[in-house]
Amino acid sequence: MTINQFISFLLPRDKSFYPLFEKAAENLRASADNLCLAVTATAPEQRIEYMRMVEKLEHKGDEIAHEIFNELGKNFITPFDREDIHRLISRIDDVLDYIHGASKRMELYKIKHFTPEIIKLSELIQTSTHELHTAIMELRNLKNLRKITDACVRVNSIENHADDIFDNAVAKLFDEEKNAVELIKMKEILSALETATDKAEDCANVLESIIVKTA
Repeated sequence: MTINQFISFLLPRDKSFYPLFEKAAENLRASADNLCLAVTATAPEQRIEYMRMVEKLEHKGDEIAHEIFNELGKNFITPFDREDIHRLISRIDDVLDYIHGASKRMELYKIKHFTPEIIKLSELIQTSTHELHTAIMELRNLKNLRKITDACVRVNSIENHADDIFDNAVAKLFDEEKNAVELIKMKEILSALETATDKAEDCANVLESIIVKTA
């Protein structure tokens, strides 16, 4: 190995990492967008099409995560702590998993009527992923830390709002739904949606940790 090759090996490959971070954020945002389109679609065939897209984007997210983990193995120096990179991508993957999990349950359980609470939680997930996208797009140069921090604060606030909606929705479900099977179906869907907002908050917490270490 020549000295130039050795130096190249040591230098952080921002051209590899940052585009992959941004690709993961864009994929996450698209997944949440399609979830919202699915729960608000009026035509069943159109709803299935959006759900299929959520599944496709979840698989794509796995591929992006694998690419990033491969980069971690190949690079001696990284843009920021290796553990934080691993945590960030893992948390993004967690959000994707729960978005997909909610969508898959809706399809498998043949849900035809989507309650206002399901729609609202889906919209909150969508907003959270858009905020995460905003924050992650700023990681490349870290010149606008305030923009990242504000986005993370909004994600935390959204998670609190989602908790309230989930609690009220479950209470309403137990009070009004007399069919035990339907109750279990709806509770599982609501739980998956609420957990997606929890995972989005976890992702925001990782971003805040990165800011603290690099500021």
